[in-house]
Amino acid sequence: MTRTVVAVLALDGVVPFELSIPGQVFGAANQATGTPHYRIRVCAPGRAVATAADYGAFRLRTPYGLDGLDGADVIVVPGHGGFLDTPPPRVIEALRQAAARGARLASVCIGAFTLAATGLLDGQRATTHWQYADELARRHPRVDVDPAVLFIDNGNLITSAGVAAGLDLCLHLVRDQLGADLAAATARRIVMPLQRDGGQAQFIEHPRPPAHATALQPVLHWMESRLDQPLTLKDIADHAAISVRGLNRHFRAQTGTTPLQWLLRARIHRARQLLETTDLPIEHIADRTGFGSAATLRHHFTRHTGTSPHAYRTAFRQGPLPG
Repeated sequence: MTRTVVAVLALDGVVPFELSIPGQVFGAANQATGTPHYRIRVCAPGRAVATAADYGAFRLRTPYGLDGLDGADVIVVPGHGGFLDTPPPRVIEALRQAAARGARLASVCIGAFTLAATGLLDGQRATTHWQYADELARRHPRVDVDPAVLFIDNGNLITSAGVAAGLDLCLHLVRDQLGADLAAATARRIVMPLQRDGGQAQFIEHPRPPAHATALQPVLHWMESRLDQPLTLKDIADHAAISVRGLNRHFRAQTGTTPLQWLLRARIHRARQLLETTDLPIEHIADRTGFGSAATLRHHFTRHTGTSPHAYRTAFRQGPLPG
């Protein structure tokens, strides 16, 4: 039988966990099916690489250099410490050549920056770790960056979100090639669901009002103390003693969004806190956060986080409540 060759590109400062994900998943697929569907190569320029010091530094030697990418059917690009720097020209050229001959290129987490540096993601929808999504969009404006999802499959170009989403990506590739049953067997072997509920949006940390003084600081605190009340744009403008038009202008300049969008995000943030730390029914949380009804809370919460309030509470509950 013909094996699928999976090459993992290990650049200097590679994140160790992300480096090991493809081998773990595709190796588990071989074991789960009892058939060696995949050959896994770790490829490093110079055949040696040091892993990221922040995650436990060690040196890695491998039989494969960049020439190991030749003939690979799938190339996985994990994140590495120098992800904001332009990759070496020979790395960019090797990835472009692989794409030109039809290999599938997949990035894990901040590995999307390496793919984007090749120009291959221009005009494509892509994702990366939510914390760096804005930076990816700023550096590569021709890439349509979506920070809310776990992975995006554009055919031969696939990008995934932060760290563990690399598992989702590799399971997706197994499912795409071998079918749902064998992918499910692989998922059971590595003890994770074949498909996780929701997307990356449920993990995004939305910042609270800035700690430094701004002209809007008193207004932001006033709004945050009244999240349970049905505030209108006029209510906020009256409290700020400025016109609605002026309020919108100041909000755009100082928060990057509109007053009502800021209010909605603050309410969702409060709902997340209550779901994590209390046993309150959804209806009570809806009242405390100004949504008015459980249905309205579910609609906005699911739209912004990619998962339901109930599923979010199940995933992020901070342990049993006291008493």
